[in-house]
Amino acid sequence: MATYPVPPPARRRTMGALFLGAACVNAAMTVAGTAATLLVADRLGTGWAGLGSTAGVAGTAAGVLLLSRLMARHGRRSGLRAGALTGTAGAAMATAGAGVGSVPVLLAGMLLVGVGNAAAQLARYAAAEEFAAGRRATALGAVVWAGTVGAVGGPLLLGPATGWPGRSGWPPLTGAFALALACLAAAAVAFALVARRPPVGSEEAGLAAAWPLRSLLARPDIRLALTAMLTAQVVMTAVMTAAPLSMHQHGQPMGMVGLVVSTHTLGMFALAPLSGRLADRFGGRTVVAVGLATLALAGVLVTGTAGSAGPGLPVALFVLGYGWNLAFVGASSLLVRGLPSAVEARVQGLVESWSWAGGGAATLGSTAVLGVAGYPPLALGAGALVAVPAALLVAHRRRAPTSSAVDQGAGAGESARLDTDPVSP
Repeated sequence: MATYPVPPPARRRTMGALFLGAACVNAAMTVAGTAATLLVADRLGTGWAGLGSTAGVAGTAAGVLLLSRLMARHGRRSGLRAGALTGTAGAAMATAGAGVGSVPVLLAGMLLVGVGNAAAQLARYAAAEEFAAGRRATALGAVVWAGTVGAVGGPLLLGPATGWPGRSGWPPLTGAFALALACLAAAAVAFALVARRPPVGSEEAGLAAAWPLRSLLARPDIRLALTAMLTAQVVMTAVMTAAPLSMHQHGQPMGMVGLVVSTHTLGMFALAPLSGRLADRFGGRTVVAVGLATLALAGVLVTGTAGSAGPGLPVALFVLGYGWNLAFVGASSLLVRGLPSAVEARVQGLVESWSWAGGGAATLGSTAVLGVAGYPPLALGAGALVAVPAALLVAHRRRAPTSSAVDQGAGAGESARLDTDPVSP
């Protein structure tokens, strides 16, 4: 990762813009996803209710690949703005779809809103680029924390947003999508305030495009980051998606369902700055290891508290959220450790895309597993998945004293560029 001398005022402006932009996009995604679920369920039935959220996830998975390629050639600022503007157009399309009751138009809009969400996911890497190695994870965690503002603040505005369309003769849910539109437009303005960086050189851009995928994945920290982030996303999504339905089946009141969702969201985002500081202090691998252990513990806690009416399940799902956060921030910190900027952008897009694709698959599959096996087996099975990245961690520790074969898959010119890369084990 290239670093540049940035005056403190410009750095503060950039960090504020990234934080505000990420918070606005998170609010938009939360509001639009909720409204899309309700609208699709109303038009097509409960069985199809997840289509809107799935479209948003698919848009995010595709968007991080497209935007990371744009960032590799034209810089972070260009990619962030392009993503937010695309999301704004998508929210406008979704608003129109809601207004006329067209599910296909709504889904197309949600797909583009997902591209806007991709910009928010990549914003944390732009924050890390503002700082030297010892502070990158802290900066990254600060932008992840913006998810707290968006995920909590967005739903609080749903009531007022859906009230005025009804008084004007429009379907109430158009107001929710209009709110998402306003949030994404604000994010586009915020991302425009991100400091400009020197353009990526043609040699570096060519290296990013030409470097074989196999060579990138041969790097131990990249492989670990990919596996850990993908696993954490699958575990968290699978367990959390099925939680409200399982609680409903056990006769839990909606107030308890809301409490569970809120405590889980708090666990996912509120402590992200702490996770970043831990990653800077003890290293990304250590934080990933703690996160994986926490996710496994959450699977056990959920199994023991499923169906109970006490505080056990909210606590268990808070633990699940923070386990995800530790693995997410720790894995992200492994992707900002010394590759050329254009190459890093490509790697980050690849990891994010696979992670979101895995989360989308878990969203679709969790309720099916719930129907066949029940919630406790689902939670235990999901928690057991952490064994895969845990095995990689153990293997990396055993290989640490030896010299790395990381660059053996790259061409001679590429190896020469990366001889001093600190990511090697």
